[in-house]
Amino acid sequence: MTAESTVPTPAGEPRGLGPSSVSVLPQRAGAPGGPRLPDRRAAARPDSPLPLLVVDGTAALPGSLVLTGTPHQPLLTALLVGVSLLLRRRRPHPAVALPSSGVLDELPALGARIAVVWLALAALVAAYAPAHALSARTLLAGFLLHAVAGCAGRGAVHHSRRTALSNRPRAALVLGPATTAQRVASALLRHPGCGVRPVGIVTDDPAGTTGLGVGLPVLSTGEDARRAVVQNGVRDVLAVDAAVRHRQAALLRTLAESGCTVWELAADPRTYPHPHPRPHPLSHPHPLPHAYADAPSRHRIRVAGFSCRPLEPLTRRPGGAGKRALDVTVSGSLLLLLSPLLLACAAVLRAVGGPGVLFRQERIGRDGAPFTLLKFRTHRPADEHESATRWSVAGDDRMPWFCRFLRRASLDELPQLWNVFRGDMSLVGPRPERPYFVAQFSQTYAGYAARHRAPAGITGLAQINGLRGDTSIEDRARFDNAYIDDWSLWQDVCILLRTAAALVRPTGS
Repeated sequence: MTAESTVPTPAGEPRGLGPSSVSVLPQRAGAPGGPRLPDRRAAARPDSPLPLLVVDGTAALPGSLVLTGTPHQPLLTALLVGVSLLLRRRRPHPAVALPSSGVLDELPALGARIAVVWLALAALVAAYAPAHALSARTLLAGFLLHAVAGCAGRGAVHHSRRTALSNRPRAALVLGPATTAQRVASALLRHPGCGVRPVGIVTDDPAGTTGLGVGLPVLSTGEDARRAVVQNGVRDVLAVDAAVRHRQAALLRTLAESGCTVWELAADPRTYPHPHPRPHPLSHPHPLPHAYADAPSRHRIRVAGFSCRPLEPLTRRPGGAGKRALDVTVSGSLLLLLSPLLLACAAVLRAVGGPGVLFRQERIGRDGAPFTLLKFRTHRPADEHESATRWSVAGDDRMPWFCRFLRRASLDELPQLWNVFRGDMSLVGPRPERPYFVAQFSQTYAGYAARHRAPAGITGLAQINGLRGDTSIEDRARFDNAYIDDWSLWQDVCILLRTAAALVRPTGS
């Protein structure tokens, strides 16, 4: 845990970086000044399901004409419409807005669904009004009228959507090896009807684009890519190499947080196995690094002849009513139970160190939002700069004996229960850091900024694994991201219990 002042940082950690050498954190829109995470836009809205919903419902009306003269025809027509809507296929993926299947591709499933609707209606009539059972000719006529109306309506909707995409294609970035990305971008530009218009190529090998002559901007840094997203209204990112999601995990996460949909495009079909290959123990030797996982193969579509599928972000963000209820219950109970201890510590600190028993410091919490963290004051820094930029005071001989005792027993952290109770923090989560170090570590350690997907915590998975004080920042970021990706309420309970057990053998910070 960090504190009010410092001793030199350990080997392997950044040292000697003054304020002038620290990169400023990316800013969120809306409140300039403080360090924040990248801008977030609302995710691209998918095509509205309403047109197809209306088509599927009204397509049953022509078929219901064959029921004329049947008792309770209005009721049977309502049942026909209702069952048609209940059996309609759900949207396979909420972000799919690229050109998809047409009415001919949907015809087998549509015909099967309409057949089930009419057979169910016939069975219902035969069961409750056998004297008016529907004949085979009536069923066939109703099925054909229903199917023709459904195909015509769906065809009109798909044609309208393809026309709109062709007239107003979606801006996209192509991300991957230079040669492959250029080839894919050229193919997309040759087929404007595919609904995707490349506006830039993102590659970590810009020299490889020399002489390929596509004429698109070549972006080699994450900041260039993020700027292109904002300037061009980019809503889709096409990763043209399967290894990109491992090498460029941080960039993909940033682009997704900017509101983009990330797709994996099979630029070379020979590199992609059968959609249902036999599992092989070496097929994925390393887990995906907190970025993206394969969507089910049924979500794959075609863009300019390329097989394309959405990559689903692993963006678990611990929170919700369950976690908040645990925080409020536990922190409120501990504040009441430990109030005598808190008052005693405050009284001794007042007698030993004078006024100002609470130490307030700005820390960075969820989504990069700053908040004021509370601790018992165990050290008085020389000035605000020392307080904001120095790492740790562990072992500092200038501290009174009682202050050293508070730190060794971690009692100086108890006022943070109030931070938890009021909602600034959670009981379990990544430890919050000061803006100076957040900016420094975000530039140095991959995945560090991703820790801010979750609320900051008093304890966490990193802390119960010994990562406190002068320990590896890289290891802390890895454990914190693992906690977020695997989060469950029971995991929070386990971490709290292990933290309580660790307090029996305190090591201090």
